[in-house]
Amino acid sequence: MDFIDCVVAGGGVVGVAIARALALRGVGVVVLEKNARPGQETSARNSEVIHAGLYYPTGSLKARLCISGREMLLDYLAGNGIAHALTGKLVVAAEAQRAQLEAIGARAQANGVTDLVRLARRDIEDLENEVRAEYGLLSPRTGIFDSGAFLLSLVSDIEANGGMIVTNTRVCSIARSGNDLAVTTQGADGEDYTIACRYFINAAGHGAEAVARAAPCDSSWRAPRIRFARGLYFGITGPAPFRRLVYPVPEPGGLGIHSTLGLDGTTRFGPDVEWIDAPSYSMDASRAERFARAISAYWPAVAERELHPLFAGVRPKLSAPGEPDADFLIAGPQLHRTDGIVHLLGIESPGLTSSLAIADEVVRQLGL
Repeated sequence: MDFIDCVVAGGGVVGVAIARALALRGVGVVVLEKNARPGQETSARNSEVIHAGLYYPTGSLKARLCISGREMLLDYLAGNGIAHALTGKLVVAAEAQRAQLEAIGARAQANGVTDLVRLARRDIEDLENEVRAEYGLLSPRTGIFDSGAFLLSLVSDIEANGGMIVTNTRVCSIARSGNDLAVTTQGADGEDYTIACRYFINAAGHGAEAVARAAPCDSSWRAPRIRFARGLYFGITGPAPFRRLVYPVPEPGGLGIHSTLGLDGTTRFGPDVEWIDAPSYSMDASRAERFARAISAYWPAVAERELHPLFAGVRPKLSAPGEPDADFLIAGPQLHRTDGIVHLLGIESPGLTSSLAIADEVVRQLGL
């Protein structure tokens, strides 16, 4: 049985960021990705937003890792020549939503986001003359970036430091083997292969619950259930109506159907929230009517444009419909009482922004 220091299950941005952090510390690492290429699921189907950390409960992993991860991400993007832009973001509200907007501002302040600007109706129209809202918050350090180029750069860092990415390979089971762990995998040819390692990181995204339950742990701990929320994205014909990102106040399960910009100047709207039993990326073009109604609350001129379907993404969530959003779960040996294993579950937004900080947190929990 071959041996490597660490096996990472999952080749999305978070798994690859963790593998990079380990490789830079001289740890031998292999990333096992079930798809034909890394980053084909949550990492590739999102808004590509650099989040500022406004919404998340103070003291939560989401708040802490988003804020530190944002600065790490900006430094990495600048240092590696990866396209990005701090466009800024407006969070806008109607009169009836003023208290909700004020709560977002207070939480952001408590989280350490000190640069928010409170806006009245005229201020909003001065910044974005097509947006209609009574109140708003301007977040200057929100932006967009090329997440695909970021992922490929992380992969290059891994390979430059002796790590490997192995695709078309699933993790089937993890067992204790003396002082090591034995990870049994299955490749595209259907053949099983077992590799020994000292550390195992479960960053399998949609499949993280199943991988966690295939691993040894103390009888007092059980991996929580992952639920799936599909979100659709629609584009518009014609020129971009806004220069910044524009968000309504959040809705249950998500941040509301918001407007984001591509680095190429295009505009897209989404995601909405649809709870589904298993990951599926099917599009329903008829939902454009629902999108238009939601968007018209802050951009009435959407009625003059045609919405067209772009893509769907699926978020792995630890909360159920109707429940408050759950925090990230980074379950290390202190929680499940098994040395050398860390499980990451419910890594949805702001996981992309937080990825480099998440990687450092995993390294910390392993004591490396």
